[in-house]
Amino acid sequence: MKLLFSLVLSALFMVPTVSRAQIGLYVNPVAARVSNSQADHGVFAFLGDGSTSRMFWGANLGGYYDRWHGEKYDAGIDIRDTIMGANNARLNNFLIGARVVATSWSPKWRPYAQLSGGVGTTRAPHSTVKTSRATFGAFVGADYKLSRVIDVRAFEIGYGSLTTISSATVGSAVTSFPSSNVLQVSAGLVFRIR
Repeated sequence: MKLLFSLVLSALFMVPTVSRAQIGLYVNPVAARVSNSQADHGVFAFLGDGSTSRMFWGANLGGYYDRWHGEKYDAGIDIRDTIMGANNARLNNFLIGARVVATSWSPKWRPYAQLSGGVGTTRAPHSTVKTSRATFGAFVGADYKLSRVIDVRAFEIGYGSLTTISSATVGSAVTSFPSSNVLQVSAGLVFRIR
């Protein structure tokens, strides 16, 4: 995963830029409700034995590159790694996605929407076994411009899906287990480089 992140980041900076290209980096706290329609039991129960939902807390680490600029919208990519934990369980989502930013709405506000896909790694509370599966997320939010280099991420709300570690994914007689839903909220600071 680190190699993939390095390759994408290298390719990102090798693309020629125009004078209005914008790069932003962020590290923001995040809270997420991870839920599943079916309770899992045993050592590999990601949400806890018999639980169908749990609140996770952690951080979003990432950046965006708004490369294409229109009259009313900018477009680019977002790369993020969301690291969260709860009840000794761990969730790590590495996502790459396309984003669109409305620029004509207000000179200070920058609302955006994005669709992302990537790899989610989960570890159950009472196990050292990890599983990695495909994941996706859809996010909407708004950044407020404080200065030339600092924005406040007023809010970001995201929804995604991920197949977590479960009794079904680690050598059990259970044949299938539904994907978990992830509803997350985040806010914080964005540091703009250009």
